[in-house]
Amino acid sequence: MRIVIVGATGNVGTAVLRRLRREAGTELVGVARRLPGPDAGEPYGDVEWHSCDIGAPGAADQLVRIFAGARAVVHLAWQIQPSHDRRTLHRTNVGGSRAVIEAAVRVGVPALVYASSVGTYAPGPKNQPVSENWPATGVETSSYSRDKAEVEALLDGVQREHPKLRVVRLRPGLIFQREAGTEISRYFLGPLVPVRLLRYGRIPLVPSNRRLRMQAVHADDVADAYARAVVGDASGAFNVAADPVLTPELVARHFHGWTLPVAVPVLRAAAALTWRARLQPVDTGWVDLALNVPLMSSHRAETELGWTPQIDTVTALKELFAGMAARAGTGSPPLSPDPALPGRPAALTRGQLPGHP
Repeated sequence: MRIVIVGATGNVGTAVLRRLRREAGTELVGVARRLPGPDAGEPYGDVEWHSCDIGAPGAADQLVRIFAGARAVVHLAWQIQPSHDRRTLHRTNVGGSRAVIEAAVRVGVPALVYASSVGTYAPGPKNQPVSENWPATGVETSSYSRDKAEVEALLDGVQREHPKLRVVRLRPGLIFQREAGTEISRYFLGPLVPVRLLRYGRIPLVPSNRRLRMQAVHADDVADAYARAVVGDASGAFNVAADPVLTPELVARHFHGWTLPVAVPVLRAAAALTWRARLQPVDTGWVDLALNVPLMSSHRAETELGWTPQIDTVTALKELFAGMAARAGTGSPPLSPDPALPGRPAALTRGQLPGHP
């Protein structure tokens, strides 16, 4: 069974490689812009690797050759940075997704499994979970959310025109694992935040707002959902999140800190000012996303995929913070803890961080 994973070197891709190795008779093919080196170690060995910039002209033609003979394509590639270059992000995220979809249709791949997100949803409730029927139209002020919603709209059209293609959309919450500690610090905190202080297991102050309620899932658990989607026969959208819901009060309690109530205008203004000054890489769209995306019910994944998370969100968050403090990573370029990778220090200083493959 030949399975192609586009974006196989990132946080989720690494976990999916680990998980799919447990499936008998699988032939794994990895696609990334920056490939792991020959000494990258597990889980990157024994994978057929192809370098491809999916947002570049002609990418669909290159992907057609790579996808030939595949039973399923798992599309995980997504670029988070540079957040100041909206055109580049849209080129990779929407244009690249269009190339992946086009190639899958041209080859006649039986199944396409796409990495959507809770971020594809329109603003919703924080006091009760929604099903997959909640509108997937995004949060307008978040470019990440708009792009996710645009790709879902592309998939809607593909499903109407090519009903024989089995399309699965996984919509996870935040995805944590120790090995992603350095990558997540780079993409969402920047070089000025003293993450090494997390080794003491303390966060003195946690910003608090009644709408800062978020869901998460461990990378190994979300990888299990991807594997079940690949080898099974399910189709459609699936919410994927573990318990408990992460709130400022819960985080403060487990990390021996105090909550600090902060109004929404203050949160947005602080993010805007520091982002424009290149002090950190997260614009106000991410604040709006955190405040507005709904809580999700994972009932459909549990009943139709047979998926059950094995790691609770607090444990996953503690693992991530330990990875941040220890500068944890892997041998792949996106997850590498090596600050000396070409172009990284200057990019960090400018707030233009390297994106996902």
